[in-house]
Amino acid sequence: METRRVGRSGLRVSRLGLGTLTWGRDTDEHEASDQLRAFADAGGTLVSSAASGAGEAEELLGALLHDVVPRRELVLALRVGARGLGRARRTDGSRRAVLADLDASLARLRTDHVDLLLLDGHGGPDGAPVEESLSALEDAQRSGRARYAGLAEHGAWQAARAAALAATPLVAVEVEHSLVARWADVDLHEAAGAAGLGLLARSPLGGGVLTGKYRHALPADSRAASPHLVHVVEPHLDPLARGVVEAVCTAADGLERSPLEVALAWAADRPGVASAVTGARTAAQLRAALAGDDLRLPEQIRAALDEVSAVRTAVGRPAGRV
Repeated sequence: METRRVGRSGLRVSRLGLGTLTWGRDTDEHEASDQLRAFADAGGTLVSSAASGAGEAEELLGALLHDVVPRRELVLALRVGARGLGRARRTDGSRRAVLADLDASLARLRTDHVDLLLLDGHGGPDGAPVEESLSALEDAQRSGRARYAGLAEHGAWQAARAAALAATPLVAVEVEHSLVARWADVDLHEAAGAAGLGLLARSPLGGGVLTGKYRHALPADSRAASPHLVHVVEPHLDPLARGVVEAVCTAADGLERSPLEVALAWAADRPGVASAVTGARTAAQLRAALAGDDLRLPEQIRAALDEVSAVRTAVGRPAGRV
């Protein structure tokens, strides 16, 4: 698998990253072990986690790090500063919360450091001052608990301001980015590039919508049918999104590839994107994503997908972060 530099830093990550959101809840230890092994065997290095859940995913990943894939072979990314998921999500960028999140996650992951520590976006005027949050990231780096630092779910002006205020360079910003959620195209790409931040495109399949699985029905085992994951899928089930999905399926037919492969290739090769971070419930689903790593979209098809998905530029923008 191709590896890329993250922004202007020396950190290198795999073109596709592995998300672990469902681990420990919808993905059991056997499936998670198979996923991690398949990912590493394909040349994948970037594994993403978050301190926002109950910790099951981190506990499971920590148990597998040494037995399945050596820790030194992976680039661990960790998001801190938020609690809960979906509509219940609340941010807390205070020094106390950021460092407490980090220490708790390190204990669950059974490691003494993460490679990339990402500060979740501020929720509005009641949040901690950005200077305070950045000082916590700096402490994490000075202590060796984080090798690099960056942002998550920040809009363009927030990312630019944080990069300007940080005492040590920020290297990345992770945001939702797919053919059905293109708000980052409005101004974040340009702002991130100017600040030297590499983009990590999370949810590049639009919660699975871009695989085509929801074209005709709602599968009983899908994320849209899951109470704790429906918030990931629901914003992308409107009529405009269906038009984008049909365009992806048409392109896939023409290329004799799967819609999943086409959607991943589009996201992974966007300007400034260092890695497209995708999760899977099963190892079979992950292998299907990894199988498309060789696909590079012809320019004509990429342009057509850009045009039909332009209506999605407002979707996915974090509330209060414009």
